[in-house]
Amino acid sequence: MNASLRALPRAAWVLFIGTFLNKFGSFVIPFLTLYVTGRGYPLSAAGFALGAYGVGNLAASILGGYLADRFGRRQTIVLSMFSGAAAMLLLSQARSLEAIFVMAALAGLTGELYRPASSALLADLVPAGQRVTAYSALRTAFNAGWAFGPAIAGFLAGRGYFWLFAGDAATSVLYGVFAFFLLPKGSRSGVAQVSWGELARALRRDRVLPRILASAFTIAIVFFQASSTFGLHVTQLGFSSATYGAILSLNGALVVFFELPLTTVTRRFPAPRVIALGFLLAGFGFALLGLATSVSAMVACMMVFTLGEMLSMPTASAYVADLAPASMRGRYMGVYGLTWTVALVVGPALGMSLLAAGPSALWVACAALGVLAAAFALWTPAQPAP
Repeated sequence: MNASLRALPRAAWVLFIGTFLNKFGSFVIPFLTLYVTGRGYPLSAAGFALGAYGVGNLAASILGGYLADRFGRRQTIVLSMFSGAAAMLLLSQARSLEAIFVMAALAGLTGELYRPASSALLADLVPAGQRVTAYSALRTAFNAGWAFGPAIAGFLAGRGYFWLFAGDAATSVLYGVFAFFLLPKGSRSGVAQVSWGELARALRRDRVLPRILASAFTIAIVFFQASSTFGLHVTQLGFSSATYGAILSLNGALVVFFELPLTTVTRRFPAPRVIALGFLLAGFGFALLGLATSVSAMVACMMVFTLGEMLSMPTASAYVADLAPASMRGRYMGVYGLTWTVALVVGPALGMSLLAAGPSALWVACAALGVLAAAFALWTPAQPAP
């Protein structure tokens, strides 16, 4: 594993460090439902606020992929970080429900433009055989920030929610500066770029991508319950927002310490099987939270969920990157990210509705979605051909 990491280029390490800086300060979204309900708005409003953020993500996945292919990876990342910081500060000043929805959507758009660019740049820098390790390292950096961020966010939230927004904006600016000076200036993949029409025709001809997208979308609905219904589940059991933040931090810590070593094993097996097993464990791990009434039980369920995440996520990202033509890589990664943002639009609101109707419906649905996602993953070929 050490040799695999040492083989990664310097620019990839710049991406890893920058991702850590940004995700360390991603304070607001995990606490958005608590913020909205804390202002006296109902559960449905909290779900729609996250859905508005997801609508912004939806546009960001398409626009971010286009900007990455057309104007460059670094330029897109820098634009995302600075505009995202401004959007977070505007969201902190929103008072009416309508203003919260609009500002949440703007924050989702600006703050997530960088994702397709980051994924495409990593695929540009790293050859196919090393991409599972590279995407795992990127996720390790992401989750290292996630491991510490929510715990600190819970501390800040107890002293005033404004500090969550200010901290989020400050770390975005820091990553923007970091990216501007240290990421490579090369704008694209080095091959001729294609039009949107050519992209649409390529996507229509692709028989593999829709299957992996269907699998990702299905499990993403489960994943986004962690930042919506799970927080309410924890607080309804009588535990504090700091407890919720600490459990989320455990998820990040497990990824930081165990995902990279795990890839030395998982990359030996066909990708669809690894993805399917991971999605199945994630669905059932989250479903078991419905039976958890103590902190120790919730920790055990989170460990099962996280194992599924560690198995599936880097493998799925590498699979899509291998599938993508070089001239469309930014937009292919954007389309893959789009499935997650569509799930962010519908997932929290759907979860809130199920939770309000009866908690058991939510947990059974999570298990069923895990099974369905695994079935879609097994329907893909073992070795995608670009």
